[in-house]
Amino acid sequence: MYELQVEGMSCGGCVRSVTKSVQVVDGTAKVEVDLANKKVRIDSQASLDSVKSAIGDAGYPVTASVVI
Repeated sequence: MYELQVEGMSCGGCVRSVTKSVQVVDGTAKVEVDLANKKVRIDSQASLDSVKSAIGDAGYPVTASVVI
C-alpha cells in the first residue's frame, strides 16, 4: 500500500483522473483520494515508481510518497 502527496487536485474530475491513471497500471488497484489534504492512498501490486509515473503523466505531480 502506498500513500502519496499529489498536487494539482481540486475537484471530482481530478479524483477520477488520478484513479483512472492508477487503474490503467493495475486494474485491481483500490484508490482512495483525500482531496482536502491532497493525499492518495493506493492498494496495488504495481511498483511505486509505475504508480507515481502514471499519476504524473496524468498531470498531477507526486511530491511525496510512503510505502505503508
